[in-house]
Parts: sequence; structure tokens; C-alpha cells
Amino acid sequence: MAGGGSARAAGLRAGAVAGGLALLVAGCASMPDHGEIRQVKASHGTDSQVRVFGVPPAENASPSDIVDGFVEAMTADDPQLETARKYLTDEAAKNWRPSSGVTVTSGGLTWVSVQGEKDPDGPRFKLSGKKLATVDERSAYQPHTAGGTYDEYLQLVKGKDGQWRIATPPNGLVLSESDFQRIFKPVNKYYFAGSTLVADPVYVRQRTDPETRMDPMAQTVKSLLAGPSKWLGPVVTSSFPSGTELREGTKSLTYDSQNGQNTLRVPLNDKADNVAQPQCQKMAAQLFYTARDLTASRLDRVELLRSDKSALCGVAEATASTTAGRTTGTRYQYYVDNDAKLVRMELHTESELQDRANAVPGPLNTTPGFRVGAAAVAYDEKRAAVVSEDGHALHVVSLTTAGQMPVPVLTSRANKLTAPSWDPRGDLWVADQDPAAPALWLVRGGVAKPEKVEVAGLDGGRISALRVAPDGVRIALLVVKDGRKNLHIGRIERPESRPDGPGTAAGTVSVRELRAAAPQMADVTAMSWAPRGRLLVVGRESGGVVQARYMLSDGSMVAASLPGATGLTAIAASDDENKPVVAHSVDDGIVWLPPGAQWRTVAAGGKAPVYPG
Repeated sequence: MAGGGSARAAGLRAGAVAGGLALLVAGCASMPDHGEIRQVKASHGTDSQVRVFGVPPAENASPSDIVDGFVEAMTADDPQLETARKYLTDEAAKNWRPSSGVTVTSGGLTWVSVQGEKDPDGPRFKLSGKKLATVDERSAYQPHTAGGTYDEYLQLVKGKDGQWRIATPPNGLVLSESDFQRIFKPVNKYYFAGSTLVADPVYVRQRTDPETRMDPMAQTVKSLLAGPSKWLGPVVTSSFPSGTELREGTKSLTYDSQNGQNTLRVPLNDKADNVAQPQCQKMAAQLFYTARDLTASRLDRVELLRSDKSALCGVAEATASTTAGRTTGTRYQYYVDNDAKLVRMELHTESELQDRANAVPGPLNTTPGFRVGAAAVAYDEKRAAVVSEDGHALHVVSLTTAGQMPVPVLTSRANKLTAPSWDPRGDLWVADQDPAAPALWLVRGGVAKPEKVEVAGLDGGRISALRVAPDGVRIALLVVKDGRKNLHIGRIERPESRPDGPGTAAGTVSVRELRAAAPQMADVTAMSWAPRGRLLVVGRESGGVVQARYMLSDGSMVAASLPGATGLTAIAASDDENKPVVAHSVDDGIVWLPPGAQWRTVAAGGKAPVYPG
């Protein structure tokens, strides 16, 4: 039997209604009255309140209907995905592991009957689709950008009862993009790099997981305890002892409110029973930021419980912030004015935004004739790295003491240095776009001899812009290749023997495992790191207009976009969510977007806005 079909079958859907009641409503198609399941189009929209309940196979269902019904049932919310397993042979149902991962396809799936090679008498179907991404067993999202296809073969056999069933189901789940967004949601879990917490984005179920029966909070904490994603793992650590899990039987984690505080209590197994208080405080800090990012309601405190449910330790927000190395001490926002001078504006409350920029102190603006093209300010705001307007020289200057303009720390023969970027260690990064010798350079402490950094995976591309993340272990790179600018994120790897601190020795630093950070964008104009490990990206989708939107660092799109953000050529965000987004607009100059407000022009001219970093 030959033919094809869409990846949806009839189903019943339950929509949540006021008062916590659920109504079963007709789904994609009406129930058949003649023993067959009619094929229908893939679902549209991403309403997370819609619940899908699969329809079990009909008596004497055709092989094509078995495939159709199974693909639909993979989107269901029933416990253990029981309905989907009814389309499988007994052995296949027992061995199928939906939790082993998810393949996300762009649009639905199609299938065609092909001649079986091992069992020519049994129907065999080739399941195909355009692969958009995969989610691995640790819930980490990995986009596919090379136009890859998904192909899987489903072998059907006839049981003793005369019913067709699938003997070779796919590994994990296969979902269309719309179904994936309806079923799963992105969350951050947090791990330490030195004394700094790093956001590790993963996807968990919007509601109770059909296999573990855990609610979203418990799913996320389980993922946190299991360890970081494979991509981030080489550069971060977890404070939880190996083997730490939620206390057996824990399916739900919810806040309770006492004395006006929202407290999350997390019971652990005996692996964590005897940890020392400093380590426990770090464990609690990881949990605090992980839980805080998962909910819109305020979280005041996290408490860890031993296996006997006695108190292990707890942290409130202030303690968690200190333990995690979180600081919000940024005082100024910087940009280059119309006279090619580096200037700064003091950050006040929204109602008291400074309306006038002042030249930065130090030798930079007292040296006659020196013109700034781009700049980066160290996190302590005591030094600035500036590239001359002609792109030839990189200087590091003091912002606290007067003196002579220092000699360049790096020059470009082709006058093509990018804007620089500081990392939290006090090291400086810059790229040279010289076509004859493109390179990424690291200046340790901002004073050492520049070192060339190996970047694995550029494949002939050239770095045109860069920004090191506030966590110091990731770097965003705009890479020009074949006339397009694409955004990638790389993992910064330093030798384990290197002491922590600015300007210290030694060993080669490299950037590994570049991955697409904005695969949906046909072209990227500008980017900045933003709070909670996100990226703020200016670019356009294929056939679309230039816009600014937030994206997760794993390359999956976050829906939030900036209102009215057109005509932007540069953008900067602080790691502090209370600070305004700042950008350069072709029409309006330097503009600010304070939290919860509208864009406002703060300088008619200027370019290259930056926050420290």
C-alpha cells in the first residue's frame, strides 16, 4: 500500500476553563463512525492550556491509520503516554523511551509506504519531516541549521489478534514545532563558573510529565540535580554531591507562604544529608535562581531538607545574590558622541534619567586629536578599552586618573579591529577582521601581550563583532560568511591550572563548539547579552523586517520582542533588569527603553552604546 499523510489524527482535546474545571471538546476531527481515523492537518497555535488526549486504535485499523494515530498520540498528556503505546507491539511498548529525547520538526510529518526489506509481507513506512531541532535526555535544545531532514522507518507487524501494530517506534518523541511549543516551555537552571552562576537553558513540560508524573517545578529541579547540559558541562560545576536527587516519591514542589514570605522547600535524598553549610548555601543559591526564573510570582526563600525532612539550610534573596556573585553596581551607560569622544550618562530611577552626557574622565578625552570608533568599559568602570576611529589601534585607558594616552596594546594592519569586550576576570577580547589574517585576540588583564585564541568551527567565516557573556564562559560572535551575518555562541575553555583572577598565567584559551544562536534570523545586525542568560538580537527573519527580540542562548526563540524597535543598528542591555535597554537608531540617535516604558531619545547623535562588559 502506497500513500502519504499528515502527522495528525483524530483526537479529543480538553481546554482549561475558569474555576479549574476542564471540558472535553472535539479535537482536530470528529470521531469516525466506520472504523477509520481520518487524516487531518497539523495543529496550529501554541495555547499551553489546550490538553490533548489521544484516541486508541480502532478495531481492524489499517496500517496507515496506525501510523497516523501513533504520531498524534505522541502529543497526548495521558499518563505514561498509554494511548501511544497501544499502537505498538507489546515488546515495543515495553522498551519505548519517550524521555530519551525529542525531535522537533518544522511543520508536520509525512509518510509513505515502502517495501519492507526484512519482512516483505509487513507494511513499512518512511516517516519524514524537516528537522528543526532536537532536545536531548537532559532537556537541552539544539537547533539544526543545515536544512537537515528527519527520516525514520516504522515496521508494522500483525499480532495474533489480527491487529496491525508498530514494532519499531522512533527513538523518543517526534513533534511539530507548534506541538512542541504547546507542550514544553523554556526554563533556566543554574551552575557555578568560579563564583558566578551561569544560566543553562532547558525545556520542561508545561504541565505534569506523563512519565514521571512530576509538575514543572519538580521536573526542573530534577534536571538541575542531574547536572548541566553537555554543551555547558566542561566549564561549569554543580554544588550538589554526586547522586543527589529529589527525595523518593516527590512529584510536586510548590511555594508556601509564612510570615509574608513565599518559601520553596525542596526535600533531597541522603546524598546531601551531611554537606557543610558553605556548600549547602551554594546548593540553595542554585535552586533559588532556578526556581525564581520558573515562575512569575515572587520567591523570597528556598529551604533544603534532608532525607528525613529536617532542615538542611536555606537562603533568602540577599544571601543567594551574594553567594552567586550577583552585583548590580553599574553606575553609567556609555556611548561615542558626534565628536568621536567616549561619554557616559549616569543611571538614576526611571523618573530621573540624566538628560546630558559627560565626557569620561582620564586621558582619553584630554588627548588632542584622538577619535574613538568603539569602546568597552571594564565591569569595575575603572578602565576603558577603545578602538580608534580608523579601526587601527586598541588602547586601554584609565577612567580614574589623568595621564598620557597609553601606547596601543594591539594594532590591525588592515584597520579592521572590532569593538572590544571585557570579561568578568578583567581580560579583554577583540577580533581583527583583516582578510589576510583574521583572528580573535585575548589580552589578559588588559595589559599582557595579546594571545591568539583558537576558534573551532568558524569554517571560513570571519568574526565581525563579539561580546563576552557576564558569566565569562560564553562568547557571542557575529560571523560573516557568504555575505551574511549569523550569530553564534561559543564556549570559552581555559586550562584548569589557570588561577582565577585578572592577568594571571598561563596556557592556551580557546573557543569551542560554536552553535547557532539565532537560526531563525536571515541576517543579524547587532546583539547584546541580556539578563537571565538571554541574548537581545537585532536582525530580520527571512522575508521580514528588522526587529529586536530576546532569544535564549540555545538558539530557541523567545517570543518577547521590543516594541517599536525599528531602524536600530546597535543595542546594549545590562545584566540588571532594572536598567534600560539602550540602542542607536538611524532616525533618532541614542535611545533608551526603561522597564515598562516607551522608547525615549537621550541624544540626537552618537553611536556604539555599551554597558560595562
